[in-house]
Amino acid sequence: GPLPSLSGSEGDLLFLLDSSGSVSNYEFSRVKEFIWDLIRPFTFGPNDVQTSIIHISTTPTMEFPFDRYLSSGTVQQAIRDTQQLMGDTNTGKALSYAKEKLFSNEAGARPDVPKVMVWVTDGFSTDDVSEPMQLLKDMGVTVFIVSTGRGNYLELSAAASQPPEKHLHFVDVDDLPIITKELRDAISDAIQASRLRAVDITSSSFRLVWPNLLSQETGYYTLEYSPIDDPSRKRTKQVPGAHTTFVLSDLPPETTYQVALIPESNVHYIPPQTTRVATLAEEISPAQVLISESKAHSFHVSWAPTPDSVTGYQILYGPLPGNSVKLLEVDGTQNSTVVDNLAPNTTYLVTVTATYKSGKEKSLSAKACTQEGASKVRHLRFENMGPNTVKASWDSADGKVLGYRVRCRRQTGRSSLMSVSPQIRSVLLTDLASGTASKVCVKPVYKNQPGKGLCRVLHMQPATEAQGYKHRQRA
Repeated sequence: GPLPSLSGSEGDLLFLLDSSGSVSNYEFSRVKEFIWDLIRPFTFGPNDVQTSIIHISTTPTMEFPFDRYLSSGTVQQAIRDTQQLMGDTNTGKALSYAKEKLFSNEAGARPDVPKVMVWVTDGFSTDDVSEPMQLLKDMGVTVFIVSTGRGNYLELSAAASQPPEKHLHFVDVDDLPIITKELRDAISDAIQASRLRAVDITSSSFRLVWPNLLSQETGYYTLEYSPIDDPSRKRTKQVPGAHTTFVLSDLPPETTYQVALIPESNVHYIPPQTTRVATLAEEISPAQVLISESKAHSFHVSWAPTPDSVTGYQILYGPLPGNSVKLLEVDGTQNSTVVDNLAPNTTYLVTVTATYKSGKEKSLSAKACTQEGASKVRHLRFENMGPNTVKASWDSADGKVLGYRVRCRRQTGRSSLMSVSPQIRSVLLTDLASGTASKVCVKPVYKNQPGKGLCRVLHMQPATEAQGYKHRQRA
């Protein structure tokens, strides 16, 4: 089921995955499911959690570096796509590889964030793990071990971070879900943000996150921030001690701030934390205007982006050439509207203007063309021209007609389709058997859209031997 998001975490999380031949394909797939479920609630990104996988095999292999996948969906798909390598269980080599290669800049690791390694093993290794594991722990890596086999408790408890009751788990591969929440909570504790940092940075705001240093009863925070090029504009806010996040808004774009978080504790001294944050360049809207769904009397106008700093949009439109202009106003959160009640087959100039909270305006224009109005022919008539021949004629359709298509579906015999130029408004229909009915349809042809056809049923009189009988058509 859905899990609450674990935000406020920042760390590099490595999975040391036993991919050797001592693990069955079934066990390997179950471990992948366990890893996928374990990390599901974490938020991934360059300022949040990053993860990687190293395969334990004859030669250690990195499945992907820390900075390859920076969203929950891409991380989960990468885990699903991970394939077992088989080979020997050279765990010591994999640990040395992790120390030398993975926890480094070239593999996307970050120098100032917590490091956590989760080693999932069946309990066996063909080489020594104690020395390379100790070197990793000396680097500050927190080591969790999940053994799905028997293993040696003394050896594994010495390899895991202390205390072992928090960092070492023995569980059957089918029972891995039992330890998921406990292990996830322990990992979350290890990679909780341990310093003041900024996330969700925009052109006018950012959110500050810091570790839980105080409580409501033990004090409050003083938050100071000012542009680094103008310290005299320093501003101060007071934040309750139970809070670990605060949003600063209504800031100018492309400005670097010096931020200080000062814990005011009534129990003991806690040193201030500082950071620098630069707001992004202001998004210029509209950066593009698109015209779509053009019809005879309307079209759809859309634009992008729609930044929070825009309060509303004005859409001015009028035919070209001409000075007649109309106005539509939409809310700043919208990025499209429909312009209707337009003339067919007409070119319009459309101008979208964004009004910013600061009072500034930005405009962008585009041309739009309505389609030709769909029209149908009028007054389809039939005139008898002989025993099996009828002349079909019609009045012209409206608009710029490219031609007409005349289809005759005979009750007996073949059907026919004729195309004629726009100046011709009659055709001869032949081979019409006496005593039969045929359906005749005439449709105008336009450049950009089909016209509407007009159909009538043509009845041919039965043949007679009466002398002097005159065939007549009746419709």
